[in-house]
Formats: sequence, C-alpha cells, structure tokens
Amino acid sequence: MMKLQLTPFIMLDGNADEAIRFYEQALNATVVFKQTFGDAPEDPEHPLPADAKNRIAHSVLKIGDSELFVADLDPGKPHNKGNLVNICITTEDAKHSRQLFDSLREGGQVNMPLQEIYFSPAYGVVTDKFGAVFQIFTKKNRNR
Repeated sequence: MMKLQLTPFIMLDGNADEAIRFYEQALNATVVFKQTFGDAPEDPEHPLPADAKNRIAHSVLKIGDSELFVADLDPGKPHNKGNLVNICITTEDAKHSRQLFDSLREGGQVNMPLQEIYFSPAYGVVTDKFGAVFQIFTKKNRNR
C-alpha cells in the first residue's frame, strides 16, 4: 500500500496570516512552515500584483499530533465560503497522484490540472461529484 496523508486545508481570501495567529492562540498551534506569494519564484507570464505579495501561499501548523494547512487563494481567484475547507492528499509518487486525481474527477470538475509546478512534480486541484475539493500534492523526491 502506498503511503498517503490527508490534511485539512483552510483556504482564505487575504486573511490567512490573521487566521494563523488566531489558531496559534486558540489551538496552541505551532507554525512549522509559512511562505508568502512574494517568496515564490516570479512567473513573468503572470506578474504578481504588489498587494498580493504578502498573501500566504502555504503554511503548515502543527496542532497536537495533527497538521493543518492554511493559505490564501491565488490573487484574483473567486472565493466562496463553500470551498473554505479543502482536503490535501499528499503522496510520494506522481503516478499514484495521477490515479487519485483521475478517480476523484469522475463526475466532478478539474479546478487546476495535475501538473508539475515549482513545489511539486504533480500537483492539481479537483472538486469531486459531491462538491468536496481535493488538492493532490506529490512530494519532491529529495534523492534527485
């Protein structure tokens, strides 16, 4: 059986940093990783507006034995309360990620095609036929 990890992922619209501080207090969370959109490599095809550089691209909070991911949506992406909580499925193999992605998109919709991106060899977002949003994230192989 391939190793899988499911993590709740809260997607916000510009107030993720405030939410992180709130969860540090309310849930005794420890921030183990935090990156802003401004920290990521710049895409010359899609320049980042200056006011978006401080938005949180990704964060990992450790709460007890669990992790919680918190981030802001990409600048300009529509936000509605229905997609506030996603589930991030982490795999160690791009082929496994492809199988999961293809299975979940049956009768659903692709929000972002599964593709190589600067932080993952295979990352994509899909809404299943029940309206649940899944982010499929493949860890980078550190041995390369």
